[in-house]
Amino acid sequence: MLTRQLYLLNLRIQKQHMDSVNKYTAHIDDILQRRQVRPTANRIAIFRELLNAGGPLSMAELEERLVTIDKSGLSRTLGLFASRHLVHVIEDGSGAAKYEACQGHSDHSIDDMHPHFHCEGCGVTVCLDDTPVPLVSVPDGYEVYSVNYVIKGLCGVCASKYNG
Repeated sequence: MLTRQLYLLNLRIQKQHMDSVNKYTAHIDDILQRRQVRPTANRIAIFRELLNAGGPLSMAELEERLVTIDKSGLSRTLGLFASRHLVHVIEDGSGAAKYEACQGHSDHSIDDMHPHFHCEGCGVTVCLDDTPVPLVSVPDGYEVYSVNYVIKGLCGVCASKYNG
């Protein structure tokens, strides 16, 4: 009797999990379609990884996390996402562009832009979400689409290693 109850409970938990996954995938489908991007399995997987990453990822980091998608597929998809304003491309000086999912509701919303900190010791780049990007006035007729604000230095772990 207990075994059957555990079996039924396990089935109910699996169903709830799948319902949650399906809602999340539908949310990603909606985001992609709003930017006129056809939601293929690879595109959904890549965008999901960027959303869940908690910070910018390089192509190499995405390759490690998404082993079923080859480098050319990742490259094409990231290029498409950048052209449709689904990702920010961050040049942090490491020699490898990093990609971060846009969270704003409009094309490169100023609410979505924030500085990043790049550790020159370990190479990690992190978001400084609670720090606003300073507003810079540009000449009349200019349109700002993106801001790349990177602060360089040592993270807490590297600073303690180097400073003893």
